[in-house]
Amino acid sequence: MTIRGKAITFGDNVDTDVILPGPYLVHTDPKELAKHAMEGLDPTFTKRVGDGAIVVGGKNFGCGSSREQAPLALKYARVRCVIAESFARIFYRNSITIGLPVLACPGVSGKVETGDLLVVDLGAGRVEDSSKGLVFQATQLPDFIMEILDDGGLIEHLKRRIGSK
Repeated sequence: MTIRGKAITFGDNVDTDVILPGPYLVHTDPKELAKHAMEGLDPTFTKRVGDGAIVVGGKNFGCGSSREQAPLALKYARVRCVIAESFARIFYRNSITIGLPVLACPGVSGKVETGDLLVVDLGAGRVEDSSKGLVFQATQLPDFIMEILDDGGLIEHLKRRIGSK
């Protein structure tokens, strides 16, 4: 699976409280959640995403509370993928569960800048910054995670697997 998009960058320790601020947790519609994605750090974020973007973060992206609405808000805001130096474990798992691709990519923060065009080969774990001619090697996702992402998330993956028996 190849993903293309312009980068929107953030620093270290981006927590779920800024990915989706607490007052919006009352919403159950993912499209409503998406309107407030990253509002705690960048009130213009959803406009900047446009038709799709790739979020690039530093260390410990998605730390804080275990709110599953945070990756859901990003996905429905048209974030195609999140690449970071490292992730909080629960954010990483919640992202895979809802079908939002996430890649740990050492060395990416500080080199990729907002607006750079990225091409991400999820299967190979290859991240190319076409704007600068840089290539990064992310931690390659195991086949079972690729299957979940290909199916659009864990629920759809399980439906497919159960339905095929």
